[in-house]
Amino acid sequence: MFIDIHVHPDFYEPLNADPGKEQFRHDQMNIHHNGTAPIAHVFNQMECAGLDRLCLLAGESSAPLDPSLVSNEEVRSLCNMHPNRFIGFASVDPRRENASETLEFAFSELKLAGLKLHPSRQQFDPSDPLMDPLYDICQKYDKPILFHSGVSWEPNTISWRARPLLFEELAAKRPSLRICLAHFGWPWVRETAMLLLKYKNLYADTALLYFDSALECYRQVFTLDIPFTWIDRSLRNQVMFGSNSPRFEQIRMADAITKLGFRDSTLALIRGQNAIEFLRMEL
Repeated sequence: MFIDIHVHPDFYEPLNADPGKEQFRHDQMNIHHNGTAPIAHVFNQMECAGLDRLCLLAGESSAPLDPSLVSNEEVRSLCNMHPNRFIGFASVDPRRENASETLEFAFSELKLAGLKLHPSRQQFDPSDPLMDPLYDICQKYDKPILFHSGVSWEPNTISWRARPLLFEELAAKRPSLRICLAHFGWPWVRETAMLLLKYKNLYADTALLYFDSALECYRQVFTLDIPFTWIDRSLRNQVMFGSNSPRFEQIRMADAITKLGFRDSTLALIRGQNAIEFLRMEL
């Protein structure tokens, strides 16, 4: 099974009947040149990329009083439409008074598979005690957390808030909490590799494409910045495929990951087996 662990459904056609909400998403994500995608187009992209499942991420906006970019209920609605294709992640704003209740509802009633948080956009420190109630809920329901890590192109986001080293204290204090550092923490990819080596509850995804083509970018990051043997020999059980669609090129990224020199057994882990373990999926 080939799983994309990192997909934003912000511009899926069923969620964008309101032009004002669609424009809000364009502005908040700093994505301006794509339109809405009919679900048939999403499935065609999946087929071309060879993907079986997409993890759809809910998202909070950058200001506490703004509406969600994509609500937990909207993600649930997409998953209900196509339960064999979509896996849903919740999001909450830790600064809101009802954050714990919202997350409890997302897991207990909406049955979402994990939590997505964005320290740069939501302006929090991963080790702040403010976060403990949310982490407690994730552990209560045995749900993983996918954190944005590394640079962000979105407005009002400060990249140092999501530097990989800032997640070490959390990983050390909660060894049973499964955590994914999205985007491999780029540009601090060696920090991410160090943390993966040290903490087996940490994962990272490949949702990065900041320069050049997908293959050129992956070659730079995963064969030069990080020697490919580091992943192929030592970190192979902790790396998951992610595209960050629609910002990056899902089809080309899915193809490029196969051309870096990894063993077939490592590719199988990256393309799906690690995500199955991260999500505790029942097949």
